[in-house]
Amino acid sequence: MNWKGVTPAITTPFNQNLSVDHGFLAEHSRWLLEKGCAGVVALGSLGEGATLSFDEKTEILRTLGKAVNGGGTLVASISSLTTSESVSLANAASDLGCSGLMVLPPYVYLGDWREMKAHVASVFRATPLSCMLYNNPVAYGTDFLPEHIQELASEFENFRAVKESSTDARRVSAIRALVDNRVEISVGVDDAVLEAIGVGATGWVAGLANALPRESVDLFNHGIRGEDRKAFELYRWFLPLLRMDTVPKFVQLIKLVQAEVGMGTTRVRPPRLELVGSELEQAKKIIREALRARPESVASYALPNRK
Repeated sequence: MNWKGVTPAITTPFNQNLSVDHGFLAEHSRWLLEKGCAGVVALGSLGEGATLSFDEKTEILRTLGKAVNGGGTLVASISSLTTSESVSLANAASDLGCSGLMVLPPYVYLGDWREMKAHVASVFRATPLSCMLYNNPVAYGTDFLPEHIQELASEFENFRAVKESSTDARRVSAIRALVDNRVEISVGVDDAVLEAIGVGATGWVAGLANALPRESVDLFNHGIRGEDRKAFELYRWFLPLLRMDTVPKFVQLIKLVQAEVGMGTTRVRPPRLELVGSELEQAKKIIREALRARPESVASYALPNRK
């Protein structure tokens, strides 16, 4: 399992009745791979995993497994209210074409380290697949400290990566200092990608890549190669959009960018609602201004919107 490169946290598309649009999901995933992404991460926060039933999750993985079909990595986000359901989904993932798992803390319950370690350890033990730990204390209220990551790495061979979304790039260097290259580190906050690469991140679980995969791949590659001038020119253009990944309505905003580039719709599942009024108009203004100034080398990469 390769945890390096740009791997979009793929959004979940919905039909008008808010059932999962499997046809577009397959098309979207193939498009992302064609534009240079290393794979996709499904069922995460951006994928509205909390609104999906267990059966819907397995069917989404089945669809993506067939669509990706060895052309990239398929990673299943493992998250639920209970440890037992997380283990069940982890057990199912390998049979559905997944290359790896992204393991989250349980929804709602904010346990201490002993409890959170027991939860993620149960998932690690349940699968032979390579596992990434998702640390997002801002969203989930549970913080996996560098010392916790070191402890897990010493005990579980299939724990191979961390998605670090604490918003503090210093965490990347702190993890590196304790585990060196034992685990790969992916940045999970779009508007900190170059900062994280600068202190040792080798992957990016990206949000805006759902709409702008080529720009995302180019930005990441410039950063990894040390092409500072190219990286910062592209970053400066991209930042107004990348910042949409770090606010409470990031799902609605990223789906709106997808719709604006012709690769998706704005449909979300309640309790989320689509943007309206001045909030919608302000977001569209930012998006359209950015797209008008889109770098010429990638300006024609989006597909026409068939939705």
